[in-house]
Amino acid sequence: MRLRALISRICRQMLRDKRTLALLLLAPLLVLTLMYFLFNSKNTEPKLGVNGLDTRFVQVLKQTGLTVTEYDRADPGTVLDDKLDALLNSANGKLTLTLENSDPGKAKQLQMKVSQAAASAAVIQQPTAGLTPSPEMETHYIYGSSDSDFFDVLSPILIGFFVFFFVFLISGIGLLRERTTGTLERLMSTPIRRGEVVAGYLTGYGIFAVIQTLIVVLYAVGVLDITLAGSIWLVLLVNLLLALVALSLGILLSTFASSEFQMVQFIPVVVIPQVFFAGIFPQDGMADWLRVVGYIMPLHYGADALKNVMYKGEGLAKIGLDLTVLTFFAGAFILLNIFALKKYRKL
Repeated sequence: MRLRALISRICRQMLRDKRTLALLLLAPLLVLTLMYFLFNSKNTEPKLGVNGLDTRFVQVLKQTGLTVTEYDRADPGTVLDDKLDALLNSANGKLTLTLENSDPGKAKQLQMKVSQAAASAAVIQQPTAGLTPSPEMETHYIYGSSDSDFFDVLSPILIGFFVFFFVFLISGIGLLRERTTGTLERLMSTPIRRGEVVAGYLTGYGIFAVIQTLIVVLYAVGVLDITLAGSIWLVLLVNLLLALVALSLGILLSTFASSEFQMVQFIPVVVIPQVFFAGIFPQDGMADWLRVVGYIMPLHYGADALKNVMYKGEGLAKIGLDLTVLTFFAGAFILLNIFALKKYRKL
């Protein structure tokens, strides 16, 4: 009887908590659906530009599955201008391969295909302009080097994710404790404005968010020796903006949670989907509607900016749009916080 009563109480409690029940049943379906579409996205073949090559060599390259574009004149800048993965030039019997290398794994695969195609073409044809029986190929990299690997691209994304995740979680749970302990209720009884409440909590938790951001970034760069091709100040700026977005979002969502358990339940709905669109998975083959989903994810812009600075060595001009969007997200969440206080709290 006692066991039956305990089981019955737990079932009734779960059925009364509609939000927990919905997240328990629907959140896994949401994550699985996103993973299904991500892993079933079309694989895009590397895009290779060629200049000065023999026609038969170009045909061999196309047979490897590469998307080949022929140019009359091309230089390394063509790779970035036309969004190519690589450019293969031939001059004086020497091949020069310039790899964009934003995805080291993809770049190594492309380099291997080009080398195999050069060897195959040399076997089936006589020496011609643009190819010798034993072609010598020199390789250059726009981003990174021959030693670059996937972690060099992944590490900036991970730094942004950890900053976002922990600031989001701590700020949300922290404000929730203020509510459950009655501190916020006593504060609301004073003639303080909603904007002042939001600004106070943002500043208070923001101080510790800044400290955490500094520790994470400096440890990653100084101790772990993670690749940093750009300015450390830009890395800090991006992470601080990302922390502000996470802080304002965490405080906003804590408004709709009645317990710490419910706050944690927002993670599979709010945080995990953002990881899929942060650059860990290639987005070239995604469906158009799936890309649009990524555009509403703050972490998408933060990770893009960090990768541009840390791996590609870009400056402020390149990441200006990402910073603007992150600022917009932060401002929007702050305004929503003020309106949420008006709706749910009597100030």
